[in-house]
Amino acid sequence: MAEIIQKDGTWIFDGDALRLTPGRDKNVSVLRRELGELVVPAAALAGISFEQGRKAGRLRLRLRDGADPLLQATGGRLTEPHDPYQLVVEPDRYGVAEYLTDEVRNALLLDRVPAGPVTEYLLPGPAVPLSASAGDGTASFDGERIRLEWNWKTEDAKAAAGARTLALADVTGVHWQPAAGLENGHLRFTVRNAPTKTPPKYDPNAVELWGFRKDPLMALVAAAVQARLPHPARPAGDPVRDALPQPPLPPAASAEDDHDALLRRLRELGELHRAGVLTDDEFALAKQAVLKRM
Repeated sequence: MAEIIQKDGTWIFDGDALRLTPGRDKNVSVLRRELGELVVPAAALAGISFEQGRKAGRLRLRLRDGADPLLQATGGRLTEPHDPYQLVVEPDRYGVAEYLTDEVRNALLLDRVPAGPVTEYLLPGPAVPLSASAGDGTASFDGERIRLEWNWKTEDAKAAAGARTLALADVTGVHWQPAAGLENGHLRFTVRNAPTKTPPKYDPNAVELWGFRKDPLMALVAAAVQARLPHPARPAGDPVRDALPQPPLPPAASAEDDHDALLRRLRELGELHRAGVLTDDEFALAKQAVLKRM
């Protein structure tokens, strides 16, 4: 097991999953605190990196496309303070960060985890019910219905229509965008048979965001809804995809099968090393990881 504890948070890797817990430091963002602990299965990872800096370093996870509804809903627009897949590392813990990075990389290599996209979410998304207030309204979601309520800052025509309730079955998409520069952000829901290009300020299916502290919380609502919509890679109602047979589950491997597989992996690593694909250090680390599991 590899573990790193920082004021910014704690990351623990047990070989099968990374457990990410936000820290209690005052600089930890409100989004990460509200999101809470995340358990990221190794199958959802595309890679990990560690970057050193003069005052602090940074661990970064890269998830496979389509694995996480939060990243799907926010489209990579979460800035560094709010990104749960980054951890600020103090200089005296650089060695620990490098060790954790090596452990994760070795596990991905040994388990042959592909880095390509997935066709189903591998993380569950935020728990429901949840509610967030920011910009010109409040968005709530109970798992089946989205409710949008307006405040005194809402544009008059939009507020005059009153609170709005959307059934999840009528929602075909969700989009969160933070405010940037002079451009306001928004949380917008695309509703079936009701396309609109109306600016969020006037759109009854959108909350307008102005760049204040609680804006990122709307991303949690977006992620919770996204997690319960059909995966973009497997849209609902697609007769071709729906008709595809599901692959059978592989039979449970015996201890003898596992041992043989690890021996084959050792031979493969040796071949990669001799071919120059793996450096001496990479080969030594990978070999050590295999031997630990035998």
